[in-house]
Amino acid sequence: MSAEAILPGDIARRVIDPHAYAEWDGLLDTFDLIRASTPVAKVQPDSPGLFEPFWLVTRYDDVMRISKDNAAFLNNPRPVVFSFNQAIEFSRAATGSNMLVDSLVVFDAPIHPKYRKLTQEWFMPRNLARLEDELRTLAAATVDRMLEQGSEVDFVKEVSGPYPLRVVMQILGVPPSDEFRMQMLTQQLFGGQDKDLSGSGMDLMTPEQVVQIVAGAVKTFEDYFAALAEDRRRNPTQDVASVIANALVDGAPLPPRDMAGYYIIVATAGHDTTSASTAGAMQALARDPEQYARVRADRSLLPGIVEEAIRWTSPVQHFMRTAAEDCEIGGQAIKAGDWLMINYVAANHDPAQFPDPRRFDAARSPNRHLAFGAGAHQCLGLHLARLEMKILFEAILDRVAAVEPAGEAARATSTFVGGLKSLPLRVTPA
Repeated sequence: MSAEAILPGDIARRVIDPHAYAEWDGLLDTFDLIRASTPVAKVQPDSPGLFEPFWLVTRYDDVMRISKDNAAFLNNPRPVVFSFNQAIEFSRAATGSNMLVDSLVVFDAPIHPKYRKLTQEWFMPRNLARLEDELRTLAAATVDRMLEQGSEVDFVKEVSGPYPLRVVMQILGVPPSDEFRMQMLTQQLFGGQDKDLSGSGMDLMTPEQVVQIVAGAVKTFEDYFAALAEDRRRNPTQDVASVIANALVDGAPLPPRDMAGYYIIVATAGHDTTSASTAGAMQALARDPEQYARVRADRSLLPGIVEEAIRWTSPVQHFMRTAAEDCEIGGQAIKAGDWLMINYVAANHDPAQFPDPRRFDAARSPNRHLAFGAGAHQCLGLHLARLEMKILFEAILDRVAAVEPAGEAARATSTFVGGLKSLPLRVTPA
């Protein structure tokens, strides 16, 4: 067993700096360096009390092991996303929990499997098949609007942002008039570190100030979905909002905070992540016109495009876990109670699992990426995300003969959920 590996301060800062995640190639360079020298390494704060030290895990095999072992590596009691101590203390004072939102990603067994089971069948391919006609109509309308903008468009603004947002709002029964509100709240929740996305100067605030803004967004979400749930109890439909509103666990309805958390995770994670993967796929195709032409001619390549985009982009960039018992990972002694960051960006670019990992390869096989997680906490909406992307790209390939970059793309400044926030393209209609 190796002596405790501690990351040097300058490298450790990059792991938790949201600006580092906006500089993609530099970030991948950092993870390559860490993975090759100290694949499991301790990250410590520059000043005492800023955050709790944690182990950074960068190798694919180690991240897979932790992701699948939900008994040895817990989501609770510490936050499942990297948090500064000020933010945790504020959340505890405001809600009694270390997290502002108690959702599926927070809970461990025995609660988690009971809650997940409530909607798992709804998100399976057999049930989602009934949505295909609606998705095709929505995808076609989205492409129409993009082409109406002329030969140059921002793909994120016109396509990859609004399309998955509308899909998720439809399955929740949220009317189009409320979509902008939902998008802004999501960006405050996930994109608060990015001045362009949060729209509230959060990038200049202290961690405690940021979490106060986020808490306000959470409260707005909770009030909105409480009213929606009440309506669905009186007037149930076939949407997932009705499933959550009328669900029983051990014979009782969900507690209000847990029900709100269920709605919030579906409403937010369900579109922001798909938006990032969709934009990543289009960026790769715009850079490689031959690959775009091939997939236009042979639609059997499309599932590979979708899957590789999800790996290549890794929209959910990390989660945190707490060790439930002493163990060894990557030659490092992990003690019960230690905090760990499983970094999906690093794992999905591990050359031991993915040869030439920075290359976008639609024919990559196998492609057992970790962008959806693994084990009991694997993303509930993975089938929906794949279906949405496939149908959208079918519509794009039908209507767009060629696509190329029309300027520099820009990534979000965020350590948690990330991806392109702008993608200027030049499109040639078919």
